[in-house]
Amino acid sequence: METHAKVVIIGGGVVGCSILFHLAKFGWKDVVLLERSELTSGSSWHAAGQIHTISSDPNISRLQGYTINLYREIEETSGQSVGMHATGGFYLASNQDWHDYLKRERSKARYMGLDQEFISVEEAARRHPLIDPSRYIAALWDPLDGDIDPSGVTYAYAKSARVHGANYHINTPVLETNQRADGSWDVVTPEGTINAGMIVNAGGLWAREVGHLAGLHLPVQPMEHHYLITETIPEIAERGEERLPAGIDYEGNMYFRQERDGMLLGTYEPRATPWSVSGTPRDFGHELLEPKLEHIEERLALGFERIPALARAGIKNIVNGPFTFGPDGNPMIGPVPGMRNYWVAVG
Repeated sequence: METHAKVVIIGGGVVGCSILFHLAKFGWKDVVLLERSELTSGSSWHAAGQIHTISSDPNISRLQGYTINLYREIEETSGQSVGMHATGGFYLASNQDWHDYLKRERSKARYMGLDQEFISVEEAARRHPLIDPSRYIAALWDPLDGDIDPSGVTYAYAKSARVHGANYHINTPVLETNQRADGSWDVVTPEGTINAGMIVNAGGLWAREVGHLAGLHLPVQPMEHHYLITETIPEIAERGEERLPAGIDYEGNMYFRQERDGMLLGTYEPRATPWSVSGTPRDFGHELLEPKLEHIEERLALGFERIPALARAGIKNIVNGPFTFGPDGNPMIGPVPGMRNYWVAVG
C-alpha cells in the first residue's frame, strides 16, 4: 500500500468514488481512497437511483445536471455499466403553491442552461398513462431525468479513477487520523500508514466516526428512508421496451419510476426516524432495516390515489435503509473551518 499521497479519501460510496475520479481526471494522480469494507457499503448499494435536476439549491441543481451528463463518460471510460435509463421525467403540482414553486424552479433551470418545459397534465398522462391527471394542475418536464444503478455508478467512478491514475483499497478501515506539525495527516490503517497532504471525509453513515478520529464533530444524522417496489403491473408489462418516465409529486413528497415490469415508489417522511443516534455500528454495511410502513402510510395512500395502478399491484419488496442528512437536508461540502487540510463531503 502507498505510504504517501496528496489526498486520502475516506469512504468508498458513490460520493467518495466520484471525488476520487474527479481529482484524478483533472490531474491529481497521487490520490488514494480507503474503504472499510466493499465499495457501496452503507447507503449507496440500496439507493433508489432516481435522477433529477430540480433542487431548492441552485448549486445542487447545476451539479445534478452536470452529473447526469457525466454518466455516459464514466461508463465508456470504465467499461462498467451504470444502468442508465434516460426516460425523462416530470414534476407534478397539485395546487397553486406548488405550481408557483415549479415556475421559480424552471426560471432557475433556464438560467443554468437546463432544458425544462411546462406540459399539460393531459400530456403528462399521455406519457405516463398510470397517473390520474385530474389530481394535478401543472407538470414540468425535464428530458434529463430517469434512473441509474447506484452500485454500477459507484464502480464506474472507481474504475475510471484507476484509468486516470488514482487508486483505491477495499477492506481497509481507517483506525486513526493524526495531524503533523506541517499540516499533513498520518492516516493509520491495519495495512500501514499513509502520510496525506489532505484528507476528505466521505464516510457516509460513518462520517461522524471518521470525524471523531480528527477531533471533529459533524452535525449529521442517519435517518431511515423507505421505498417500495411493486409486483408486475400489466399496463407496464404490455409496453415492452418502452419505459415510463420518472416522476416527482411535491405535495406527496414522493418520487416514482418504473422498476422492471412494476413501479418503485418512495417518499421522504415528514417525521423521519433517526437511526443509530449513538453511532453507526462498525459491522453494518449491507443490511436493511425493519420496514415501518405506519410512518409513511399517509403518503402511500396519497400515492395510491394519484397512481391508481399502485393500489391494485402487489408489493414485491419494501426497502428501509439509512441515509445521512445534514441539519438543513443539504450536503455538507468543503474545507472545515479552523482545520488545516481537512475536507468533508457528507450528508
